[in-house]
Amino acid sequence: MGNREDLLRGAKQCLVERGWARTTVRDIAAAAGVSHAAIGYHFGSRDALLTRALVEAVDELGDQLAGRAPGGEPQERWQALIDSFTTHRALWVAQIEAVVQAERSPEVREHLAAGQREAREGLGGSVPLALLSGLMLQWLVDPEHGPSGADVVAGLPSALDLPETDRLPETDHLPETDRSP
Repeated sequence: MGNREDLLRGAKQCLVERGWARTTVRDIAAAAGVSHAAIGYHFGSRDALLTRALVEAVDELGDQLAGRAPGGEPQERWQALIDSFTTHRALWVAQIEAVVQAERSPEVREHLAAGQREAREGLGGSVPLALLSGLMLQWLVDPEHGPSGADVVAGLPSALDLPETDRLPETDHLPETDRSP
């Protein structure tokens, strides 16, 4: 592996272990086994490196999730995403931290916007990405009451204000043991 790849690997490790806000140039360089100067040479800045690492880590997670429920029912695909909020919590939290940083950094905003464009393609549009973002926030803040994949699919018709005849059965009647955490 070259320095660029080592830096990406080190930045991904730091994002998971320390989060966006607490990751320093020194942390990344130490995790990558390279000098601090390599970050500037290969990426221009810490923020550019962290953003690229975050986008790659989320892409890798997306590839893993696609393998879990390929062509499965919609509720299974949504449940796989929801499960990742627990199994990959640190990565999702780092993404929220990056969004906050984007408010004050045009560089971070530009990189995250590019990542969102890729995510829209992978998820099938802006609406699934918006739904994913809302689900992520619910699960990170209050995982005991976050919706299941079945809840998401069953709730879409009412969110779209479809007539009763086009709605799917509600899942709120399911016992808590039938819902995946």
